[in-house]
Order: sequence, then structure tokens, then C-alpha cells
Amino acid sequence: MRILIFAFLSFYMAAQASAQGIEFFHGTWNEALEAAKKQGKPIFVDAYAEWCGPCKRMAATTFKSEEVGEYFNQNFINMKIDMEKGEGLTFRKKYPVSAFPTLFFIDDKGEVLHKAVGAQDAKGLIKLGEFASGKIDYSKEYAKLYEEGNREPELIFNYVKALNKSGKPSLAVSNEYLRSQKDLTTEFNLRFILEAAVEADSRIFGLLVKHQKQIGMLEGLQAVRDRIEFACKNTADKAAEFQYPELLEEAKSKMKANYPEMADAFAAKADLYYYKTTNDGKNYVKACSAYDKEVAHGDPKELHKIAGDILAYFSSDEKCMKAAEKYAKEAAEKGKTFEFYLTYAEILNQNGKKKHAIEAAKEALELAKAASDPAERQIKNFIQQLES
Repeated sequence: MRILIFAFLSFYMAAQASAQGIEFFHGTWNEALEAAKKQGKPIFVDAYAEWCGPCKRMAATTFKSEEVGEYFNQNFINMKIDMEKGEGLTFRKKYPVSAFPTLFFIDDKGEVLHKAVGAQDAKGLIKLGEFASGKIDYSKEYAKLYEEGNREPELIFNYVKALNKSGKPSLAVSNEYLRSQKDLTTEFNLRFILEAAVEADSRIFGLLVKHQKQIGMLEGLQAVRDRIEFACKNTADKAAEFQYPELLEEAKSKMKANYPEMADAFAAKADLYYYKTTNDGKNYVKACSAYDKEVAHGDPKELHKIAGDILAYFSSDEKCMKAAEKYAKEAAEKGKTFEFYLTYAEILNQNGKKKHAIEAAKEALELAKAASDPAERQIKNFIQQLES
């Protein structure tokens, strides 16, 4: 029962979050292709029809998901095109549509990377995006020329950028180039250093720090700060992957030394991810407290996410579940949504407090009724299971 209701909650929260959804491009198709080339991103197209019910539901739920918005806004140029009017009539000649919605992922050359038919929930759409992104390798065209011996600076710079976009290792190529340079302070080389600094535990990160004022004058101080945080995050993620606590401390230390304004929040996020990945419940609870203080600041959505993650990853840890109950209660009382009360009920039940779990679930039911939400049936079933 716990797994089923938590799966329902995860799906529902992803579908209902509405603070920051997908930002859609409002230009023409040709302008979208130009934007894709300029920004180095593929295009996501929601090919819809006005009368299509699943299209409307997807627009009202999935596209408004904060999680979906964060992923798609960062990785795609996003478009909605009505296939039965205007530019859609031309678009569907090249990209045929037989059902609605049809979801296209198209590269900057206009070639289809992936195509899916039917509405998706938040997790399903992100999986489609990840699959489509995985089919892009921006580096291939540069790799061949590089392997043939081409060492033109512009080509190497584009090669490094392409490797970074494709999520491939780039430090070896970057180091080879930078070691060949007598003057690292040229405008080109300073921009190169900014692009090449992808890990905090690297020589190139030291060059970024050393020349940050000059690079900031070229690209802006915030671009330098963003790269520092990006590199530190990559190192913290690597620490979690290889369970290397010293590397985690190095990432946090370098963030504190070079971007102190965001250091505490960064450390809280990094610790939370590290201890979740390494299944360290004792330290995870401590990290949750720091995350609440430095990042969540009592925000009910954040508190609900903390509680949900504890339930998902540390449900057998008594101390973790006690903390989860505290966060879930605060989220429910502050947020006043049925989703938050339902999570609270599930955690209470998991903690052996069935009577209080029923009370929280009934509160969730009343809130769902007030919102005329279709989740009412699932909540009723949950209450029946608790009472039986």
C-alpha cells in the first residue's frame, strides 16, 4: 500500500506543480531553428489540436510542472504548434502527424531525433527528453578532424564546447590546448578557460580562479560565478558517485572560497545528494536540517519534497522517518493542499500512528473535494485501506 500511494503522490505532484512550467518559444519555426543553432539546443514541439482533450490536460498539468519546466527550459527550445491552422499546416507536411498530441524532438538541422504519440505525465515527458538528448552527439564532427591532427584553436574550442554539451569528458583536450599556450590572457584563451573549467578538482579550475577578473570583464561576473558553481557541483556529484568524502569537502571548500554568497546553500544541496546517494541515513537527516535552513526556508513545497524523499529512500530508518513526519506535518499545515496531507498521512501510517494517519487522510479528502479534484477516489481508497 505504501508503494502504491507514494507512486500516486509522486505522479500527482509532478503533474500539479504550477510555479514554473515550460516556457514556450513564440517565434516562427525558422526562428526556432536559428535559436536552436545559436543556443546549441534541440527543439521540443508539442504538435496539438485545439479540440484534443489529452492535449488540453497535458497543457494544464505536465507543461506546468516545475520539474518539467526546469529540465525543458534548460535543454530545449520549446514550441507549441496547432497542426490545423497557420504554420502548423506547413509544419505537418514535413513532419506528418496522425494523432494528437504528437511530441517531436528535432535537432538544429531540422532532423527528427525522436517522436512520440500521446499525452505524457511529468516523469514520462522528462524520460522522452532524456532519450532524445542522448541521441545527440555534438562532438562527432569535431572529433574526426581533431583525431586527424587539426589543432586550430577555434576548432578545439568548438570541440570542447561540443563535448561539454554532450556530457563527455573534455579536460584532456582542454589541457592539451592550454599547455600549448604561452599567453593565457588573450581574449580567446580567457573565454576558452571559462568553457573548459568543468570540474573544481582540476588544474583548469585554478586558472579560472586566477583569471576570474579578466574573464568577468569579457563575459560578465555572473558567468564566472555560474561556472564556479557548475564545476563545484560536478565535483560534488563525482564524490557521490565514487563515495569519496574528501572530494565532497574539496567541492564545498572551493565553493566557499570562490563564491561565498552561495556556499552555504551549495553545501546543503551537495550534502543532501551525497548522503542520499551513499544511503547514509544518519547524516542525511542532518543534511535535511541544513537544507531547510539554507535553501527551503520553511517553504511547504520544499518541506514536502524532503519528507517524500525520506519516505522513498529511508523508510526503514526510524530516526529518518521521525524527521520525515516533522517536515510533512509542517508542509501540510503551511501548504494546506491535499497532496501534502496525503504524504503526511502516509508517513504517519508508516510510523505506526494509524489513528492520526486516518485523520490526516480525511483532511486530504476534504481538500480534494473542495478543489473538485479527480484524486478524491484514490484518497477514499487509501482511507478504506487504513480503516481496514
